[in-house]
Amino acid sequence: MQGRRAMSLPPLREVIAAHGLSASKALGQNFLFDEQLLGRIAAIPGELQGKAVLEIGPGPGGLTRALLRAGARVTAIEMDRRCLPALAELADAFPGQLAVVEGDAMKIDHAELMGEPFAVVANLPYNVGTALFTRWLDGEDWPPQWTSLTLMFQLEVAQRIVAKPGTSAYGRLAVLAQWRSHAKLAMKVHRSAFTPPPKVMSAIVHVTPGQAPDGISAHRLAQVTEAAFGQRRKMLRQSLKGIAGAVAVLEELGIDSTRRAETLSVDEFVEIARALGPA
Repeated sequence: MQGRRAMSLPPLREVIAAHGLSASKALGQNFLFDEQLLGRIAAIPGELQGKAVLEIGPGPGGLTRALLRAGARVTAIEMDRRCLPALAELADAFPGQLAVVEGDAMKIDHAELMGEPFAVVANLPYNVGTALFTRWLDGEDWPPQWTSLTLMFQLEVAQRIVAKPGTSAYGRLAVLAQWRSHAKLAMKVHRSAFTPPPKVMSAIVHVTPGQAPDGISAHRLAQVTEAAFGQRRKMLRQSLKGIAGAVAVLEELGIDSTRRAETLSVDEFVEIARALGPA
């Protein structure tokens, strides 16, 4: 049950002013004040009543507020100490629903912190967004403890995550996001929605775990895609020659070694990784 204070929270701009907060460029911060927009973002993962949610970089708590109103039990990791008093006020307004952890999300074991299945919903700081995303999608254990990822990125990064073969945006991020997950671009967010407005447009990506193909080493797939896209203008016979047996595997699979990485489907990368075996 929401506390009485939750019904009369001040507008986010007033919270920012009251605590003397401003977005830190060094921390990659851009604040969202539009509560209707924040509510739409919080709705993307589906029903959150009573569900565990991990939020990274809540800042003054705009998205946090929307998640709490949706009934979520939120654990928020924030490294900007200036934002902690505003988040403490939110915790008071929603008794028992919000736990704030001061620290660097890159240095915290999220599964251990949560201790149960959880959704991730975050307006990620631009400077660590991709690193956190690849960390959630990495590793041999599957399915992961997270049930979905609903993440704000720069539009260009979001397009790389959902890109299809043969497009300029298609690369390692697309393969990583799509080989055992389902990724979609859920919403575009105009730069004018933020304070301060970033120089680029943003978008929300929603990812859910899928079935992992049998016999695939995630580490091996990462090795193959890193080599292939690390020299994406080169033919596969050149870009993959540093991986023992890779060129022979292309021949076995009937994949033309003169092709370039961006022409291969996710399934073809999976087949190469399977044929090569564990790294």
